[in-house]
Amino acid sequence: MRVLTFFNHAGGASKSSSARDVGYTLATMGFRVLLIDTDPQANLSAWLGVQGAPFARTVHLTATANRPLPEPFEVAGGMHLIPSTLQLAMVDAQLPGVVGGVLRLRRHVRDLKGRYDFVLIDSPPSLGQLSALAAIAADDLIVPVPTVEKGLQGLPNVLEMVENYGEVAPDLRVAFFLPTQYNAQTSHHKEALAYLRANVSPVGTPISYRPAIYPDAAAARQPVPLYAPGSAAAADIRRATEEILAALGVSAPNDNAEGERAEA
Repeated sequence: MRVLTFFNHAGGASKSSSARDVGYTLATMGFRVLLIDTDPQANLSAWLGVQGAPFARTVHLTATANRPLPEPFEVAGGMHLIPSTLQLAMVDAQLPGVVGGVLRLRRHVRDLKGRYDFVLIDSPPSLGQLSALAAIAADDLIVPVPTVEKGLQGLPNVLEMVENYGEVAPDLRVAFFLPTQYNAQTSHHKEALAYLRANVSPVGTPISYRPAIYPDAAAARQPVPLYAPGSAAAADIRRATEEILAALGVSAPNDNAEGERAEA
């Protein structure tokens, strides 16, 4: 089982949509996928059709009361989802008073070994306790980076926080930088992508900005590859998923057989 957190303290980096779409693509490849939404904005949850979930079905009690993770909801593609709600924002205020609180999600997620091949965690756009909870729970971080100046400016803070989290999770690393919202028609985006590739590694092929598909998929409560199969956007996501697997050293199950699962 591999635990991946989509992490970037900046808002609008495409963390939630990337977790949704990569998770769905992994599921179509034959992997067993759990998504965990730790962002009180709950976009990942809403975009998969889970809204107004009971607070007890979030990670709240795991983080604050050291309880096992709740039973998830089943969503698109057979994925499972532990959702978020706006109430989860209270955890940021509660965790500083809980000894070892930011480590609890890490411990309880690993109790799911054997049940899932991948656990994908969507972190909030902040550097608060919920972000620490989500990042420290991971084996590896996937960092979506918009190919604009603002996206590049936030990278030093991201790398600094990863180093800080490493004090309690020594093996934590950034496994993949995922360029997002790319517009190949502009020199600014091309220059930002070139800068990203020159300064961090590994950097994937960018996911292009496609305003005609992403908002509609979100409104339909579906991952992009389900909403628009065969589209250029779905091809972007498939390629990104394959590149993430390659960076992790994990082989996808064979198309004509059940194949091997991700290594536990």
